[in-house]
Amino acid sequence: MQDITRPTAVMSERRVTFVGALLTTLGPISMAIYTPAMPQLVQAFGTTEAAIKLSLSLFFGGFAVAQLVAGPLSDALGRRTATLIFLAIYLIGSALAFVAPTVEAILVARLVQGIGASVGVVIGRAIVRDLYTGANAARILNMIGIFLAIGPALGPTLGGLALAAFDWHAVFVLMIAFGVVATACTFFLLKETVVPDPSRLEPKQLIVNYAEVARKPIFLATSLVLSGTIGALYAQATMLAFILINRVGLTPTQFGIGMLMQSGFFLLGSITLKMLSARLGNLVCARVGITLCGIGAIVMALSVAWLEPFFLSIMGPVAICAFGLALVSPYVVTVGMAPFPHIAGSASALTGFLQMAGGFVGGFLAASLGDPLTAFGIIIPAMEIMACAAFLWLTYLLKHQKA
Repeated sequence: MQDITRPTAVMSERRVTFVGALLTTLGPISMAIYTPAMPQLVQAFGTTEAAIKLSLSLFFGGFAVAQLVAGPLSDALGRRTATLIFLAIYLIGSALAFVAPTVEAILVARLVQGIGASVGVVIGRAIVRDLYTGANAARILNMIGIFLAIGPALGPTLGGLALAAFDWHAVFVLMIAFGVVATACTFFLLKETVVPDPSRLEPKQLIVNYAEVARKPIFLATSLVLSGTIGALYAQATMLAFILINRVGLTPTQFGIGMLMQSGFFLLGSITLKMLSARLGNLVCARVGITLCGIGAIVMALSVAWLEPFFLSIMGPVAICAFGLALVSPYVVTVGMAPFPHIAGSASALTGFLQMAGGFVGGFLAASLGDPLTAFGIIIPAMEIMACAAFLWLTYLLKHQKA
């Protein structure tokens, strides 16, 4: 099948990196800014931890499911138009959260926010696949990873400082500001990278496109790797605030600063990949990365089982997994997207859906278990080990494909 015909006006690698990074961070930064406020929201609305955890799970659910619409919509209407539509939805959800009078309103607003934010990761990957392949695509995705580490790294810190100066409303003001900046940059900087084709929104064509993607074993293997690693990153967000604030005794501001350890190691991993990939190759770096994810999972499970929780016993294993994720994800995303130049939006959407679904399921299981610490020591290691097994499957498939 031939590639979608592309307009003659394309973007430079630098612009693709910047716009892709900005859009990709929309969902993670909306989560990162929010997490320090979760314990305060329990008090503000006189509700339970489970209800506030549900607000994050609803964000994940909206984020995951809406990607299945955002991807084909971007193939049909164009990347730029679809992005502007979903950013408007995100801003509406952020405004609703700011004025929410009850916890039920917060739940609805977070669902709407998740739907709007879903476009970011879809378009971020799709525009890279539209314009670049192979090592060039992996290099851009790694640079996006570096920016992705910086944005969410600042999120908990900004959220914690905002809570110290004001109250929970301030975190949603920050989200509104981020949404306005993303909308402005999309309007002025994002050029169209595909020729829109409305036929791709026909139900039959949607089914055909998703079936084509889903029946590729290599795509399924890469999606399981991302669901286990990135999904774990999202799932643990439903637990870390309650563990570090309620069990370890950090203040919301200290929690925000402490989360720099997770994003800092992700950033360090991305920089390490940038320096070593040309010498060692992306595959070797990915193997090192997935090994570190497995080591981090084992250390995490053992520390929860045998130690009274303290900051490093919790965040040490998280940092190991984050460093490993930075090494493995650009390679895995590039391999998973490579077979689908003609339906990059749909392939990106299904990838994002599966990894966010992993985060949603992990968060839901954590809420079901009740105790955040117990859930953290069981669910997150299990997700990371699943990713390791999926990477071994991916390696087998690639070797068999070349044989």
